Amino acid sequence: MSTIPIDDPADPRIAAYAAMRERDIVGREGRFIVEGEVTLRVLLSGAARFTPESLLLSHERAAPLSDVLAALPGSVPVYTASKAVMSAIAGFPIHRGVMAVGLRGAEIPLALPPAPAPVLVVGLVGLTNHDNVGGLFRNAAAFGADGVILDRATCDPLYRKAIRVSAGAALIVPFVRLEAEAMLHFAEANDLVPLAFSPRGEHVLADLEAPSRAMLLLGSEGPGLSPDMMARARTVRIPMASGFDSLNVATAGALALHHLAMRARDNPHPLSRP
Repeated sequence: MSTIPIDDPADPRIAAYAAMRERDIVGREGRFIVEGEVTLRVLLSGAARFTPESLLLSHERAAPLSDVLAALPGSVPVYTASKAVMSAIAGFPIHRGVMAVGLRGAEIPLALPPAPAPVLVVGLVGLTNHDNVGGLFRNAAAFGADGVILDRATCDPLYRKAIRVSAGAALIVPFVRLEAEAMLHFAEANDLVPLAFSPRGEHVLADLEAPSRAMLLLGSEGPGLSPDMMARARTVRIPMASGFDSLNVATAGALALHHLAMRARDNPHPLSRP
């Protein structure tokens, strides 16, 4: 595949990559940035839910990526530049030499198989840390979750850092936005048992009989889930050492997803409400 060399950081053809950190904050009007070979390969794989608009590579990275570039549609331009020019475009030093612009497209509703098929969905409420959101998407992909629901306060999983931390999982795991109240309605409409995780939870994770259709609810570190959500769900805790009850939410989510996925696979239990 032929590439298009870029020598001028102000070239309008690569304007979508300019001032990257500032535009991370204000948004890109239906676009997002992917950086690094791992996430680029996910974006260009058949599993990704999004399509690339263009690629920007350092000159030396084009040849090692020739296999994926050869499969690109001809309508997707591949620009190459020196790392110095790439850094001038982005506004900070570029080390990986691999970037792409992806297109969000319209939000796709989260479609789940009807009961009694097993389903595992993750609900994120008030998570404003991109590392945690990216980590939870990576966990969701690793343990086969069917999708993620985010409230409006939770940060964008297609933020550049969240995609990178997720190892590209944010590009393949289905997700939608719903407010916390709507999450509970969604759970009821789809026969999902809501499991609210909190240090004050009534049930111990290790002893929990995992329902075959579940929604794992995780809140922000500190405030956690609202009392209303807790009252309308089965509450679960992960016991910890005496005097310390603070576990990173992405780590807690990994433990919970592993337990739910393994229990549902090895010893599925019928649907039961809290």
